[in-house]
Amino acid sequence: MPLPDFDRTPIAFGQPLPQQASTEVLDRLFHRRSAPAPTLTAPGPSAEEVDLLIEIGLRVPDHGKIGPWRVVRFTPEAKAELAERLMALAATQPEPKKAEVALLKLTTPPEALLIVSSPVQPHKIPLWEQQLSAAAVCQTLLIAAGALGYGANWITDWYSYDEGAKALLGLASHENVAGWIFLGTPSEAPLERDRPDYGARIGWWQPA
Repeated sequence: MPLPDFDRTPIAFGQPLPQQASTEVLDRLFHRRSAPAPTLTAPGPSAEEVDLLIEIGLRVPDHGKIGPWRVVRFTPEAKAELAERLMALAATQPEPKKAEVALLKLTTPPEALLIVSSPVQPHKIPLWEQQLSAAAVCQTLLIAAGALGYGANWITDWYSYDEGAKALLGLASHENVAGWIFLGTPSEAPLERDRPDYGARIGWWQPA
């Protein structure tokens, strides 16, 4: 699929960036909904589209400009090999069958990106802020994928926390999985879910 036509003119460091209203962006954000990973089928984004998604995904707030994250990509062959190795690890989980079924979220979608939280420590920027920046990469990828017309799902699941799985993924001791972003074309439209009650979540600060 050809890339959408939009302004990708490079802007030099320190130059002003245009700020303008976009009802299309507001509409997409207001109706944003993740597509369940098992419904994501081919076609997935092309290599060129994935490059664009990552380029957009890395334009997140990053206090200190330290880049406390990294993105891991997979060829179809590498993803299949990873799934096979994780299947062996599934047998060691407390609920082996459930762990095995969870791997369908990895094997079904045609494209997977692994977002690794890779904080710089020690550093004056708090660890929590660095981790939030990695989460922002995940969320931005979801939104950008939707803008390209694909379905996307952000998950973690057991193979993000299991030490053997983390070793398979090549994570260093200070790193953690911020999320897996699964991408593809939804085989069915995702259904709206319950949303938080606005009034129950919003409060006004009052001076003591």
